[in-house]
Amino acid sequence: MCGIAGRYNFSSGVPVQGELLKRMCDLLAHRGPDGEGIYQKANVGFGHRRLAVIDLTEAAKQPMVRVNGRFVITYNGEIYNFQELRQNLEKRGHQFYSDSDTEVVLASYQEYGTKCVEYLRGMFAFAIWDEGEKRLFLARDRVGQKPLYYWTDQDGISFASEPKAFLADPHFNPEVNKEAISHYLTYQYVPTPWSAFQGVRKLPPAHVLIVQKEQIHLERYWKLSYSTTFSGSCEEAQQELLAKLKEATKLRLISDVSLGAFLSGGIDSSVIVALMAELGVPRIKTFSIGFEEQAYNELPYAKLVAQQYDTDHHELVVTPNATEIFQKLVWFYNEPFADSSAIPTLYLSEMTQRHVTVALNGDGSDENLLGYDRYVASLYGRWYDRLPKSLRHIVEWGTQFLPAASKSKTILSRLKRFVAVLSETPERRYGYWMCHFDPVMKQHLCTEEFMQDSGQRDSFELLVDAFQSSDAKDFLSRLLDVDVNTYLPDDLLVKVDIASMAHGLEARSPFLDHHVMEFCASLPSSMKLKGGDKKYVLKQAAKSLLPAKVLNRPKMGFGVPLDQWFRRDLREMAYDLLLSTRAVQRGYFHKHVVETMLDEHVSGANNWHYRLWNLLMLELWHQAYIDGDRDDIISGRYGNTSGNMN
Repeated sequence: MCGIAGRYNFSSGVPVQGELLKRMCDLLAHRGPDGEGIYQKANVGFGHRRLAVIDLTEAAKQPMVRVNGRFVITYNGEIYNFQELRQNLEKRGHQFYSDSDTEVVLASYQEYGTKCVEYLRGMFAFAIWDEGEKRLFLARDRVGQKPLYYWTDQDGISFASEPKAFLADPHFNPEVNKEAISHYLTYQYVPTPWSAFQGVRKLPPAHVLIVQKEQIHLERYWKLSYSTTFSGSCEEAQQELLAKLKEATKLRLISDVSLGAFLSGGIDSSVIVALMAELGVPRIKTFSIGFEEQAYNELPYAKLVAQQYDTDHHELVVTPNATEIFQKLVWFYNEPFADSSAIPTLYLSEMTQRHVTVALNGDGSDENLLGYDRYVASLYGRWYDRLPKSLRHIVEWGTQFLPAASKSKTILSRLKRFVAVLSETPERRYGYWMCHFDPVMKQHLCTEEFMQDSGQRDSFELLVDAFQSSDAKDFLSRLLDVDVNTYLPDDLLVKVDIASMAHGLEARSPFLDHHVMEFCASLPSSMKLKGGDKKYVLKQAAKSLLPAKVLNRPKMGFGVPLDQWFRRDLREMAYDLLLSTRAVQRGYFHKHVVETMLDEHVSGANNWHYRLWNLLMLELWHQAYIDGDRDDIISGRYGNTSGNMN
């Protein structure tokens, strides 16, 4: 894992300054604490910050050059099949001077050109300069585990692992992309390909970007397909799923540094720990965090698995101080990001890095195997669509007498939230269940000026487009396809990449191996969701691996008590920030609407904590990156990111 950055000026007569590359890399130092490298030749420059995991010697230093300087790479990631690829390349006459996967990626490009990405099995974001073709080649892994941003101006193109690196360039003027902010309000993250900064874009997962003769070409090289169906029995599916997971886990054990695993107490991370034990990993180091609030505490379940496999288990009960962690959240995440589980993920990553450099996790299981309640709700919604209209009207009329959905998490309030949008199309209905601010709420919250400046595009159209591009034959599979292309890369994987790399920790995810994902996509939905039992095929496969209490427990989100924070710790801060003259003068929101949300939440009349967190993270980001002093960010004075978070 590393941080990468670079610049390509279209004119050969305009050199890239080494000092610019150095400043860009300094802003990515947390991603690569083990070393730094700069490559500069005329109008091309690459920078690299290294987290050494494979081949710790100087031979693996980056940027790496091959064939008398014709090919140069700066690379972030892990290629889990690099040893097999190397053997094949050696048979084709390639010589290697390191034991790194970086050199294998560069040799693969030399051999296969821009098609090299099709041979890579892993997570990656990299840039290659081909001096012979005068070509800049950028690539990102299939599901978007590793980030890559780019920014173009009339003179050239810059790229980096994180957009804050562009602040090192005095020609980059940080301005707000209001269309991106509008989408953020809906989804709690800025969706690909937008970024919160005007002119900066994300390279989408499974895409390459080719820059040659001032022409920029974007191309997709992989898409998960749901068009084929596994023909075996459920028992055969269980066996094959475990076999593929075990192989993916084995590949992710290759490391020249210490290695462990996150252990949440849920089925996904527990299965990975069990497979690591079966593969012979001695005394696995496992890491769990918990909270004093029992509704958010999974430590007892994690301990059951740790005891069963006699792991070297580490626990931390955290009492997050919201006001102390804000600067870290804003600085590390670069863009407004309102998934509050980023907070425990930061704490978990910090604790884990004290003991190991690599940690395996269970990310991706839910998006592969129908693991969320909203999938069950969507299934019930499809059943509801088949009812006679007269009966549907009666149900919808009756729900007006249920308690407000935002007041509690009771079965009745959830039922009202479920029924309230059943008149929508299935695609838009899913958007309502996923979003923070739906279209009606945004119209009420946002000023007419902001709505016009943001393009007034309905953010739900992004989901509808994703549904329409799916080749899945049934609706539940289409839901998975949508989440794999939206929620997974733009929320969950951003959360884990940023939190882990903030502490120089590499996170590896066997469930996101594309061979595992392709197999899961072939399974019929009835094997994944059976009678409301989510991830059925995985639970059946894991019966011999895990305690029954872990297998049968309800899913618990990896969250923090936001509702209580806004009534206690964050109360004064939220009022001061969200109703400040500076916030109001941005012209984004109606002050009286925000004030009403605060008042209702504090009094207990309504529960607006997720939406208030969304607004708070946006305001803090704005103050740091748009209003703030660029020199404070570049110098590291903003964020005060050194030191312990506890």
